[in-house]
Amino acid sequence: MNELIVMVEEAPEGGYIARALGASIFTEADTLDELRDQVRDAVRCHYEQGQAPKIIRLHFVREEVIAV
Repeated sequence: MNELIVMVEEAPEGGYIARALGASIFTEADTLDELRDQVRDAVRCHYEQGQAPKIIRLHFVREEVIAV
């Protein structure tokens, strides 16, 4: 695997939640800088040495509701 896609959403209580697609990796943090570090750490913990993807792509998802 060369690339891992991680979906990032704002948490309802503040901060951010990140979930990997196709792997059981989940983490959260208060700031985006902390989240990047948390995602890297979670990926390193999930994969055996040398098996981790070379690229982690953060996909930011934002839901917006507007009145009609």
